[in-house]
Amino acid sequence: MPETTPPNQADAGIEIRTYFVRSRNALLARADFGELFVDYYLHLSQHGLSVPAAPDAVFKRALAGFALHCVSRPRNELTAWTVNFQEPLLNLFLAGDNSTGSVTGRVFTENVKEGPEGLFYADVVRGRQPPHRSVVGFQGGDPLAAAEVFYAGSEQRRARFFPVGEEELVLVTEHPDCDLAWLEGLTVEAVRRLETEETLVPLERRVLRWHCGCNPGRMMEILAPAMRHDPEELFGTEAAIEIRCPRCAGRHAIGRAELAAFVAGRE
Repeated sequence: MPETTPPNQADAGIEIRTYFVRSRNALLARADFGELFVDYYLHLSQHGLSVPAAPDAVFKRALAGFALHCVSRPRNELTAWTVNFQEPLLNLFLAGDNSTGSVTGRVFTENVKEGPEGLFYADVVRGRQPPHRSVVGFQGGDPLAAAEVFYAGSEQRRARFFPVGEEELVLVTEHPDCDLAWLEGLTVEAVRRLETEETLVPLERRVLRWHCGCNPGRMMEILAPAMRHDPEELFGTEAAIEIRCPRCAGRHAIGRAELAAFVAGRE
């Protein structure tokens, strides 16, 4: 996963809180994602992008779950989820950098590979350790259910997501010696009552922002090999081409002359 420039610390962000559920040995993460969804829509508007209503709803649900997953992980970890759905046929990509408190992502509705089941890919880089990838299969079209399958199959621990408000989500994950019967029996109403019925020990408060860090310079790095190999095939008769960021789908116009100068400066 490529590095990204850090977001401006003055940028708006959402606060995500984590707690340890004492006597149950579980971690709880919760947040209201309204402001993050606003930033996502501002990103779409800025780049002239549109996402059909159904895939958009799936993406927002996945984005909230992914954000809670990120804040429950170490601060030096970069994470990416690529989720292939068969019902409906759809791909989602999500990336998070805990060192900068940033998340981004995009929806793919074209050229989606068909298969017997959905596939959930998780890529992780922690500090200077080598990248790690895990893959699990799943059924259905709910990204939170798919994430729960990922936790059980790859993380080897139970996790459950609970929508407790219109844009508020809670993640409860198993820790060593967790009361699994309690975790399995949780309902949305029970999660809403946790603050009064259980002892929640505050752990962290993190701020998370929508941020990719893509810019024309980074896009030229992607195009440079093709420019060196065959400029005519890349540009044809055009003086400029548009390239979309593979992480957030942001649109960037790259001129032939500026890309040629960029490549020349690297040689």
